[in-house]
Amino acid sequence: MIYELLHPVVTPLATAIWRPEVVGRDNVPMDGPVILASNHRSFIDSVVIPLTAPRQVAFLAKSEYFTGTGVKGWISREWFTGVGSIPVDRDDTRAAQKSLDLALAHLRGGGAFGIYPEGTRSRDGRLYRGRTGVAWLALEAGCPVVPVGLQGTQDIQPVGSRLPRRAKVRVEFGAPIHVAGRFDGVPQGRARRELTDEVMQRIRELSGQEWAGEYAQRSGETPA
Repeated sequence: MIYELLHPVVTPLATAIWRPEVVGRDNVPMDGPVILASNHRSFIDSVVIPLTAPRQVAFLAKSEYFTGTGVKGWISREWFTGVGSIPVDRDDTRAAQKSLDLALAHLRGGGAFGIYPEGTRSRDGRLYRGRTGVAWLALEAGCPVVPVGLQGTQDIQPVGSRLPRRAKVRVEFGAPIHVAGRFDGVPQGRARRELTDEVMQRIRELSGQEWAGEYAQRSGETPA
């Protein structure tokens, strides 16, 4: 309900200010479960995709976004609640699997779910290897994956910037990747890896990014 109130107001306002170039909106199915898999350049990506997609898209969001205080906390809580974000406690030792379980439940309920297969933001602008959670979800839910290529979102709110800036942004929704029946008889691990690599190749074609060929390191991780 909050989404239905916010979207008709916020979307035209944001579009008037930033004037994003949006391509391929008709590639997103208007009903039924679907995964929107995107490259990840900025915190603002989780705002840009819900504003430009033709239907409500849920993302996972850390639980702190829902528990802040003061005006900033209220704005954060209302926004993430309004766009249908799913809160996740990142301090939970089973957070990764619980996140996938929550996303799967959302998909099985017929929703659209947004995910960043790289697992974290790209700090150097390159596109990193995808983690197989996106394929696990698609195969478990039996739903299509729409690859999304974002360009320019890293310039809206650069690291260290407190306020968003005007920047040239392009959002392209690619043709859906259908999974039904494609991996019958294929070992699960191989199927997930092949599908994830296909999704990343499609994202690369849409985003135009240089391929890193390795996994992005999350904050606190050390290279293997």
